Amino acid sequence: MTARARAFLTFSYDFVVGDDWRVAAGVVAALAATYAISTTAAPAWWLLPTAVLLLLPLSLRRATRRR
Repeated sequence: MTARARAFLTFSYDFVVGDDWRVAAGVVAALAATYAISTTAAPAWWLLPTAVLLLLPLSLRRATRRR
């Protein structure tokens, strides 16, 4: 059972974090900020698209520099 749990945790880490831990951390931060804004009267819909617009080019630039 321990081997299966370890395999699942390894898969989960690779699936969520993948090749770039910075993108995963950015997504978590954007989700947390969206939640924090949603508890106020301010609209929060704009934060996640903005995070994607910022994180995607940074991730692509890092990926193309390595090759």
